Amino acid sequence: MRVVLQRVSSARVTVDGRVTGEIGRGLLLLQGIEPADTAADGEWLAQKIAKLRIFADADGQMNRSVADIGGGILVVSQFTLHASTAKGTRPSFHAAARPEHARPLYEQFIAQLRAALAGSPPSDATERVQTGEFGAMMQVSLVNDGPVTLILDSKTRD
Repeated sequence: MRVVLQRVSSARVTVDGRVTGEIGRGLLLLQGIEPADTAADGEWLAQKIAKLRIFADADGQMNRSVADIGGGILVVSQFTLHASTAKGTRPSFHAAARPEHARPLYEQFIAQLRAALAGSPPSDATERVQTGEFGAMMQVSLVNDGPVTLILDSKTRD
């Protein structure tokens, strides 16, 4: 499972002109799932993301997590993260999981993120974790803060 994480001042995703998810300060996650991925990959990523210290403390150092600051998380499914561009000029998406495998893992990942944030203020983790719409054509807008952009891959966690 692969996630492109962006620290944002705000982010929003719309589908057919309606907002499906929106956050203020926090993290935008673009999530790609491959066939070998399991719920354990999502759990590792959820725990890592909730605790990742990439927000500034009072001294301006990256010492605070999204849980620490009470920030939001916006999760957007993006199968193109597993594209291969090795041959030709048209990407191949054979390494991306089929929707029947990916959708349950996407939904489980959202639940895992909410559980990872539970207990940190504000207390409503359901509201703090917003989403796009799996399989839909989405428009994502964001204000990247920093910019801070990281790539996390559950297959390279060592």
